[in-house]
Amino acid sequence: MSSAVALALTVTPAVALATPQEGGAELPAALGSPAAPPSLEEESVREALRDAASEAATQVAAQRTDASAPGGPVPRSIRPDLDAALDTIVADGAIGISATVETPTLSWADAAGRRHLEGRAPALERSPVRVASNTKMMIATLVMQEVEAGTWTLDTRVEDVIPGLFSGRPEITIRHLLSHTSGMPLGTYELITPYAGEDPEDWDAFVSAISRDYTDAEHIQAVNAAPWPGEPGEGYTYSNAGYVALGMLLEQVTGESVETLVTERVRRPAGMGQSRYPDDPGLTGPALHEAMFVDGRGWIGLDGFDPDVFSHSGAATSTVEDLNDFTRSLMSGELVSQDSVEQMITLSSDNPLGYGLGTYAIPDPCRPGEFLHGHDGATFGSLSIALSSRDGSRQLALGVTGRDLTVGQDALYDLNDILVPMLLASC
Repeated sequence: MSSAVALALTVTPAVALATPQEGGAELPAALGSPAAPPSLEEESVREALRDAASEAATQVAAQRTDASAPGGPVPRSIRPDLDAALDTIVADGAIGISATVETPTLSWADAAGRRHLEGRAPALERSPVRVASNTKMMIATLVMQEVEAGTWTLDTRVEDVIPGLFSGRPEITIRHLLSHTSGMPLGTYELITPYAGEDPEDWDAFVSAISRDYTDAEHIQAVNAAPWPGEPGEGYTYSNAGYVALGMLLEQVTGESVETLVTERVRRPAGMGQSRYPDDPGLTGPALHEAMFVDGRGWIGLDGFDPDVFSHSGAATSTVEDLNDFTRSLMSGELVSQDSVEQMITLSSDNPLGYGLGTYAIPDPCRPGEFLHGHDGATFGSLSIALSSRDGSRQLALGVTGRDLTVGQDALYDLNDILVPMLLASC
């Protein structure tokens, strides 16, 4: 996969704005403007990761004490840089941040900022954060466990598990859903648009729309009623709704809720003691609370956000330590077989992310020709990233709250201020 992924990762795609349902209200201008990608989309996070990996690789090459020994230690006092980077992110506008890097020779974790927009309690290393699309790795793990059990194959048709789920598209398979090659749109905007109000500047209506309790069936109804960017198997189109459908398939064949499956077959085996799979609004304890910034309006707290807006594509909360435990367990073959891991990390289509089945790849700045594997997640008020080396020996994860939804993706702070030193530390 190496050459194909390397080529794909050099391309920065345009993120298409999904067409709203006919008759639906407009989204707030910052989210729905054709001039900019939707702020929910993680593409700018992935672009930042690629840029950070490239910059880190350049620094690694310049700092090697022995150019003939790739993979050797970087002669650098990295801890002060990491601590200072967290402070920079908060000083530039983030509310709270926690981050960690684990290697055979380094164990670093720290936090900066505060837990809540209105509070003074400090962010902690063990503060949970809503990790959004990092949930997809957990769902993909469950799906691959069912493949290994013989329940289905990757080429099993959705129609054969839940007849009529995607009306008129019986050819969609489990592989299509895992790899975002079903052709369906994102689904999240199609879901919330009818409830977002008629005024595109009505942020109160928008917050109300993302605070509603949605059913999985409503997610599927929304994409079935919307235009699809593509046809099954013809190309890559990132879709939250596809992972909502995978959760429905898992519940159909196991008779258990996805929450129970994640707890028993992912969280507990991986030792993710602080992670949860909520379906109601609100975060408790030392969690980092989401908030969004809107030019002309200021900060808006999102404590009423309902994770059913994402459901099985992004409902999970986790700590950075738990995210490390998860990616380590996954890559080490503790949750699925190594054969399944290989299928998950293998490029599944001609896409710019190195996306496989629930994971994607970025070039490993420490090991030329190799990759770091994982995912990221973006809600309207938080960001998260979780990456691991293929052998499971090195991990990094971060979670940050406070997002600018009007000026530009994460315009309040430069994510690479922390990503570059974390990637360097992962060497």
